[in-house]
Amino acid sequence: MTEVLDRLTADDPSAGSAVVPGLYDRLIGSWSIESEWFSRDGSSATASGTWDFVRILGGLGVQDVLGVDGAPPSKLGTTLRCLDASIGAWRVTWAQPAAGEFASLLGRAEGDDIVQESAPGWDGPAVRWSFREITGSSFLWLGEVQDDDGTWFLEQRMAATRI
Repeated sequence: MTEVLDRLTADDPSAGSAVVPGLYDRLIGSWSIESEWFSRDGSSATASGTWDFVRILGGLGVQDVLGVDGAPPSKLGTTLRCLDASIGAWRVTWAQPAAGEFASLLGRAEGDDIVQESAPGWDGPAVRWSFREITGSSFLWLGEVQDDDGTWFLEQRMAATRI
């Protein structure tokens, strides 16, 4: 198992691409998160957790593991982000199998932010997951879904602090 992990992880970002190869580099490391989920009826729920990011595949990918405090491994989620220079974006795949959650998005820089939006062919409602206000010690993550009328509804907000 160690051999697989050694081959998967990468110490440095890959260089020499026309696309921003280090788009997610600012997120590499471990983060403490405070998460809040919002319902359309105005109610909300909160939880604390951790979010860990590592470079993979020679620096052309970034993978994370996300979960609430005390969750067993089967309840964690992971995102795989791989640079696709042919489309000038990162292909992003989220999976939390225990909850039946899966998403396919494209990630790009928007100014200093990272915005991930539903990929073509996505069969659910349009989603937008954004990393905003990124500093060396914190960031804000917003999870939004698009309504039929084109407006965006904020479903989840995570405030992250570097550990």
